[in-house]
Amino acid sequence: MKTTEIGRLGETAVCSWLRQNGYTVLQRNFCIRGGEIDIIAQNAEYLAFVEVKTRRPGSLGTGYDAVTAQKKARLIQTAAAWCAENPTDLQPRFDIACVIMQGRRVLSVDYLDNAFDTTGSHFIF
Repeated sequence: MKTTEIGRLGETAVCSWLRQNGYTVLQRNFCIRGGEIDIIAQNAEYLAFVEVKTRRPGSLGTGYDAVTAQKKARLIQTAAAWCAENPTDLQPRFDIACVIMQGRRVLSVDYLDNAFDTTGSHFIF
C-alpha cells in the first residue's frame, strides 16, 4: 500500500473520530502554496486545524515528533489563509491526530487537542 493511501485512510479514520466526538468536518486537504491542512473541523467552541500522522505499529518516533517547528509554521500560515477566506467567531486551535494502522486496519487514534499555538508566530487570527 502506498504512503499516500495509508495517509488518506488515517485521515478518514480521524474524520470518523471527530464526528463521533461532536465535530463537523468542514474540509479535508485544504491547500495553499507552501502548505496543507489535513482536516478542518468545528464543534460548538473551536475551529480545529488537524494535522494527521499515520504510522505502522513499531514505527520509530511518534507522529507528534514529526510535526516540526517548520511544519507548525506552515500549518499556522495555511490556517490564517483559510480564516481569511472563511471568517468565523470560533476560537481556532491546532490539533494533532496520530493513527496507528496495520494494513488497512486502524488500531488506534490518539488525538491531542491544542497541540501547539501561534506563540512566536507573526500571524494574527
